[in-house]
Amino acid sequence: MSMVQETIEVDVPLHTAYDQWTQFEDFPRFMDGVEQVVQIDERHNHWRTKIAGVTREFDTEIVDQLPDQKIAWRTVGGDVQQMGVVSFARLDDSRCEVRLAMDYDPQGMAERAADTLGMIDRRVRGDLDRFKSFIEERGVENGGWRGRITPA
Repeated sequence: MSMVQETIEVDVPLHTAYDQWTQFEDFPRFMDGVEQVVQIDERHNHWRTKIAGVTREFDTEIVDQLPDQKIAWRTVGGDVQQMGVVSFARLDDSRCEVRLAMDYDPQGMAERAADTLGMIDRRVRGDLDRFKSFIEERGVENGGWRGRITPA
């Protein structure tokens, strides 16, 4: 497994950034290579990605979700093996920090090479930069789910 960690400051209140991040079906709007996310229920999502011409589909399960603090997930089926957590920290009334940490298992020679060259880290950094632009331009979330999911 490989790990990537990235952090970004976002110029919106903590609850705004957190609520927007819970809108998984909006991820294709700021995550490069994510074609579709379908929320199956409050714990499960189905993903379709296309990166470097390779389409992959997989399912994720949210294993821990605490409003305004964190969302942790893992894959539970499909072509991708990963787990991670996105956490949120208040900086002041109008700014917060979003931190993403993810363990993943690169599949095949191309993904292992991309991992070695730091391309995965740059992709995640780009996704966070696009999230920052997406939510700051809007200034308001377009929904939110504030339920609590506890580890099983």
